[in-house]
Amino acid sequence: MTFTASDRALLDRPVHGLLTTLPGPGRLPAPRPVWFERTPDDDVQLFSMAGALKLRRLEADPRATFVVMTLPDDDPEGWVSMEAEATVLDHGASELALRLSERYWDTSRSEYREILDLYRVEENLRRIVLHPTRVTRGPA
Repeated sequence: MTFTASDRALLDRPVHGLLTTLPGPGRLPAPRPVWFERTPDDDVQLFSMAGALKLRRLEADPRATFVVMTLPDDDPEGWVSMEAEATVLDHGASELALRLSERYWDTSRSEYREILDLYRVEENLRRIVLHPTRVTRGPA
């Protein structure tokens, strides 16, 4: 499954994505906002703190959905949604987290110092790579 040029343009912007993993029995899916980047191979990667519930869910069932949309003041309106198989990796997360921090934050601000220190320790994080199996886009 590949992205179009306009999909890539949206995925390459510093907007938040919504990751949804399969919930436990009796629960409804609950998307979570995440930082992300598109890889040169048209996968999408993000990171999570080690031990997070989303990681346990992905390890139990690697299927996930991911949605990215333009901001409300953007023109034109648009979105990209994908179904994906996820791979959870214990390497590369720290480098990714620090790179994404630069993309989404002003990392010179002192209130981020403690969080950035956590991101510098690879053992604190896991990298999630989403391999799209189906892509849809809109507006429909």
